[in-house]
Amino acid sequence: MENIIVAKFGGSSLADAHQFEKVKNIVEANGDRKYIVPSAPGKRHSKDYKITDLLYLCSTHVEQGISFDDVFKIISDRYNEIVTELSEKYNHMKALDINTYLLKIKYDIESGCPSDYTASRGEYLNAIILSTLLNYDFIDASDLIFFDKYGRLNADHTHKGIVKKLSSSKNAVIPGFYGSDPSGKIKTFSRGGSDITGALIARGAGASLYENWTDVSGFLMADPRIITNPMPIEAITYRELRELSYMGATVLHEDSVFPVREAGIPINIKNTNSPLDRGTLIVGDTHPMEKCGTITGIAGKKDFTVIAIEKNLMNTELGFCRKLLSILESNNVVFESMPAGIDTVSLVIPDYQLDNKLETIIEEINRQCKPDSLEILPNMALIATVGRGMSKSKGIAAKIFEALAKNNVNIRMINQGSSEINIIVGVENNDFEKAINSIYNAFL
Repeated sequence: MENIIVAKFGGSSLADAHQFEKVKNIVEANGDRKYIVPSAPGKRHSKDYKITDLLYLCSTHVEQGISFDDVFKIISDRYNEIVTELSEKYNHMKALDINTYLLKIKYDIESGCPSDYTASRGEYLNAIILSTLLNYDFIDASDLIFFDKYGRLNADHTHKGIVKKLSSSKNAVIPGFYGSDPSGKIKTFSRGGSDITGALIARGAGASLYENWTDVSGFLMADPRIITNPMPIEAITYRELRELSYMGATVLHEDSVFPVREAGIPINIKNTNSPLDRGTLIVGDTHPMEKCGTITGIAGKKDFTVIAIEKNLMNTELGFCRKLLSILESNNVVFESMPAGIDTVSLVIPDYQLDNKLETIIEEINRQCKPDSLEILPNMALIATVGRGMSKSKGIAAKIFEALAKNNVNIRMINQGSSEINIIVGVENNDFEKAINSIYNAFL
């Protein structure tokens, strides 16, 4: 069976002509890389602009009746610079007249085209340039990514469209971030939607691997702003990824993982600037484990309030927790965690959810639930230690608690899910960074 790799390249990977060359070398280094999904050009340096941001600005100017000529000139200059520099090195690039496309887009924006169309042109132009550079087919995403009349992805129609379109193209570049609605108009995903496009293409192509190329060499075991030079994560399951993402780690959006997870296609997070780095491989939850008794990563979030409730014989009172949750629901508050004992239960709530509602919630709990005691613990942080290798391994929890005690971190709350792949501890905000360092150093 033929191996097919779908490779998605982010904005930093295609920010200028030099980056386009890197992408060309990466694609040509492996003939299995048959379908490429580009983002729009990202920033070249800290004071630079993302092309998508500039395109949105063009739409805003038109809506307000302001000239967008100066903004569009920055966009045009950027693309002309990329094509000109590539043409100096690759003779076949001279046949690409990028200005014809730019003039058409400018005219469409002047004519009041929808903002989704305008925003999508960054990926569209990058795909045209990259397809020319690689001598690959260009396939417009609007011909195979479909949304319904409510603006939601039509997954079945999209899958059929991708399968049909790719069957007649051996190698192709498909722009990310957008598709079309039932009327044929351009519809975009939310920001970061090129990741979703890449995953959908990988699934439709029956890929053996989906590569997501960016400017980092995969995921790290902890936040580098807290841990100095944290170890990279070489392999992680989708389940572990979700746990770390839920606890604040910067990883792929769930929507961009689901299509390939469902199809059992692994994802490799790679670095365009260091293509030989192994990166992080995201695999299925049943993938064989290399090591037991180890952790995969640590992540956490600050600024929670814990409502600790105690009532004698709580476990015999029918509907007690339902009453608690209905109080939160009536106040439009979502809780993060709910650890419980026989006569105790705690509601862990993000501070931003409370938004001056705490006093009302406490009054309702006292009135409806009549607890024996109720304690408010503000300024709390949650830290999750995640790892499939922790499951059924002896001494993992003890190692975490010993490390925290050794560094004088007071544990205010402990929670472990039934899956046994994560242990969550609650500490005070002031101990957050020290706690993460303590746990990391205990295992590494």
